[in-house]
Amino acid sequence: MTSARSGPRRRWIYQLDVKGSPYLYIAPFFLLFGAVGMFPLLYTAYVSLTDWNLLDPAREWVGLANYAELVADDYFWNALFNTVSIWLLSTVPQLLAALFIAHMLNRRLRARTLFRMGVLLPNVTSIVAVTIIFAQLFGRDFGMVNWALDLVGLDPIDWQAGTLSSHVAISLIVIWRWTGYNALIYLAAMQTIPEDLYEAARLDGASQFTQFRKITVPMLRPTIIFTAVVSTIGGFQIIAEPLLFQAGTGNPTGGSDRQFQTVGLYLYEQGFSMYEFGYASAIAWTLCMIIVVMALVNFAITRRIRSS
Repeated sequence: MTSARSGPRRRWIYQLDVKGSPYLYIAPFFLLFGAVGMFPLLYTAYVSLTDWNLLDPAREWVGLANYAELVADDYFWNALFNTVSIWLLSTVPQLLAALFIAHMLNRRLRARTLFRMGVLLPNVTSIVAVTIIFAQLFGRDFGMVNWALDLVGLDPIDWQAGTLSSHVAISLIVIWRWTGYNALIYLAAMQTIPEDLYEAARLDGASQFTQFRKITVPMLRPTIIFTAVVSTIGGFQIIAEPLLFQAGTGNPTGGSDRQFQTVGLYLYEQGFSMYEFGYASAIAWTLCMIIVVMALVNFAITRRIRSS
């Protein structure tokens, strides 16, 4: 009798274990995310609907007034333009260079492990040190870049003063730092491509370039979509590079005329220089929505390319 009763109980415990255990395994992540991720996100949304200055403890509910002010804020639109410009100048060359480097590292080379480790070194280097060094390299009077331009007979450039020149310089910092990281992601994906496809292509007389264009790139499209979306998210959140580019001073205005102030930098200025936490929170949520929209557009475009 006891054995007959224990049978259904064991089956019930077994079913509970099979169906419930996966949720228990992933529960710590969601608990941690709720504590340090979701709560600050929702609290920032609440703060964005208030007029809250850190120097004044009083808070006034203003609804969408901060967002309405943001739409009419020329400094915000300037920061958004700078962000999009730097994102375009850095992301497209970065991913193309990463794809080429990964293709070269996937070939039979001597000391391949050494080269594969070497491309990751820029990514593990301190971003503060890298940006300060690049700021010195692009210095107006004693920078090595202007020295090299002078050697070939070109006039020196005040890289920090111009809009396009500063965007190019900051984009080069991003490219130098993240190209190797994306190259290793592409390399890992390339190594999962069946070698039989390349052997068949070689038997048909396909060149290396044809194999790369007809086999490698189509097989890498899901990985390319991933890196494009991640680069879009990171590109719109950029803050450290423009913050430290102005001769390492950490000026949040992004140049004398705000020529390289990004949205993240403008958020930092409003929140931690002007102490306007309500307005800064509205900028943060607007930036979040822009990133979501851009990531979805990026995903839709790359998915359409993949399907075609």
